[in-house]
Amino acid sequence: MHMAEFEGKTIVVTGGGGGIGGATCRRFAAAGGKVAVYDRDLAAAERTVAEIGAAGGIARAYACDITDRAAVEAAVAATEAELGPIDVLVNNAGWDVFKPFLQTNAGDWDRLIAINLVGALNMHHVVLPGMVARKAGRVVNIASDAARVGSSGEAVYAACKAALVAFTKTLAREHARDQITFNVVCPGPTETALFEDYKKGAGNPEKLAEAFRRSIPLGRIGQPEDLPGAILFFASDAASYVTGQVISVSGGLSMVG
Repeated sequence: MHMAEFEGKTIVVTGGGGGIGGATCRRFAAAGGKVAVYDRDLAAAERTVAEIGAAGGIARAYACDITDRAAVEAAVAATEAELGPIDVLVNNAGWDVFKPFLQTNAGDWDRLIAINLVGALNMHHVVLPGMVARKAGRVVNIASDAARVGSSGEAVYAACKAALVAFTKTLAREHARDQITFNVVCPGPTETALFEDYKKGAGNPEKLAEAFRRSIPLGRIGQPEDLPGAILFFASDAASYVTGQVISVSGGLSMVG
């Protein structure tokens, strides 16, 4: 992908203040894109924007709780007014609580479903009409290998991410005539704040990290910077004939046909 691949394009990344989201925002900006950094934590989004600005890129921060439909509408309206029509949507924001299903409660479920599934539905519902009107667009949804192979202690999260995969494939069918593509990137274990929480929940974080390292064929836990390559590919002209697909970026931990 040459440096100006996304010149003039407006890209929205949810959870853009986090590890994978921040790395993705920086990579889009480095490739010439105008990046709208959405995060519930405005200060985190502003840190990503400051890093992009320091590197000579274009980005703006937007406080956006994706579970709040009105907040999503306001952020999208502000983005289109300030950066232009949205060309690429990356639904990356996510949240998890790590415990066996029988130890979770209905309150946990509601929050997990709101953030990991309804939040993505809100983003699609608000952004897609503009893409349909322009007959152009790229959507990249960040799920998880938990969606493909399951993950102990993450039952409801895995359920939401699996739902997101099926939702993506369905929209890929519904909007093929509009020349909008929808694809999914599934990170494996990746060093993010969420993974830190996961390790803490295990009681023996270092032992768990070592077990992961041993089980991953490439011999290391993923870094946030390992993800943007696949995400930018799906958003690029190189992937114009790719839709409804799922790719794992997991160091080979899961190899799914």
